[in-house]
Amino acid sequence: MNMTDRGLAALIRHEGIVPAPYLDVRDVWTFGIGHTGAAGDPNPSDMKRGMPADLDQGIREAFDTFRADIARYERDVRNAIAVPVEPHEFDALVSFHYNTGAIHSARLTRLLNAGLRDASAEAFMGWLKPGAIRPRREAERDLFRHGRYPEGTIPVWPVDASGRVSFARAARLLSEDEALELLKPQSKSVGLLARLCIFLSSLIKRS
Repeated sequence: MNMTDRGLAALIRHEGIVPAPYLDVRDVWTFGIGHTGAAGDPNPSDMKRGMPADLDQGIREAFDTFRADIARYERDVRNAIAVPVEPHEFDALVSFHYNTGAIHSARLTRLLNAGLRDASAEAFMGWLKPGAIRPRREAERDLFRHGRYPEGTIPVWPVDASGRVSFARAARLLSEDEALELLKPQSKSVGLLARLCIFLSSLIKRS
């Protein structure tokens, strides 16, 4: 089982998109859609600071990184859950794990594997640090229990060279459809065409 499109959009909305390295609430260098060095390359602490000159390219890089990350989190949840789950339940569990990394140790997992679904849903609320995470936990609990997906646009937040994100005004707002389109891997033919255009451009400049 993999996340549904609506589940992916909900997770991205929870995380937000920052197209350059930033410091999260625990002062950990992070990039894109909640990617940290612990998840593998690229290491945000080594990346160029400040908003990219090409915002579209920065957003694409964030989605490329997220695409690689989410596969591992989905696999972790599949390995941790020993009972059949509905797609919306799986979506909620992956969102929880992506944020906490705790699917193997969480009480909600033990309760779910014991067949105690209602208790498992309530156990989402056992993870409320920092306090600002409460709305996300409530949304994940409601998604798990009722299949209720959050809706709305997905913000792309600006960040300065010191890693401080400004939440006063989004640099861009993406619809769910735009976000899901960005999640699709670039086809090889498109990639080859882009490289050919660059090569031809270099030849023209030399002539």
